[in-house]
Amino acid sequence: MAKRSIGGIAGIWTEEHSVITAAAKTRESGFSKFDAITPYPVHGMEEACGIKRSWIPYVTFVAGLTGLLFGLWLTWWTSAVNWPINVGGKPMFSWPAFIPVIFELTVLFAALCSVAALFYVTKMPKMDPPVIDPDLTSHKFAIFVPQNDVGYDEVKIERLFKEWGAVEVKKVAEY
Repeated sequence: MAKRSIGGIAGIWTEEHSVITAAAKTRESGFSKFDAITPYPVHGMEEACGIKRSWIPYVTFVAGLTGLLFGLWLTWWTSAVNWPINVGGKPMFSWPAFIPVIFELTVLFAALCSVAALFYVTKMPKMDPPVIDPDLTSHKFAIFVPQNDVGYDEVKIERLFKEWGAVEVKKVAEY
């Protein structure tokens, strides 16, 4: 069963630079669980929200290395141990011939583990999340503060968002 999500307050902006400033001020106000919602990647948003570097590239590297070693082992085992056929006097393990297999297994392991890690980090799939504003997918920006954040006060957050230039403030119900 999908975990229920918490409601909260969302401020909506129409300008990119305004939402970056508002995100930085939200973090400076002591909120730590807030989220910025943008229709496209916004340069500087990670710094404004205080988002740390993702650990997914490390997962990709380790998975790729594992795929490389598995490909190396697999080609060695199949050509030199399980089915040793001497063709034209070549060595039993002629690794340059197996580079395509090793490369493909490296990419396969790295890609599949990266996608799995991404799904884990983002807690996907989410079933029927609430729609704050349909225009958030095209030209509007939002900052969402959940009810379980430190210092959550609807009146205070609404006032702060309006001070910071939000064109609209919406209450988001639990789902």
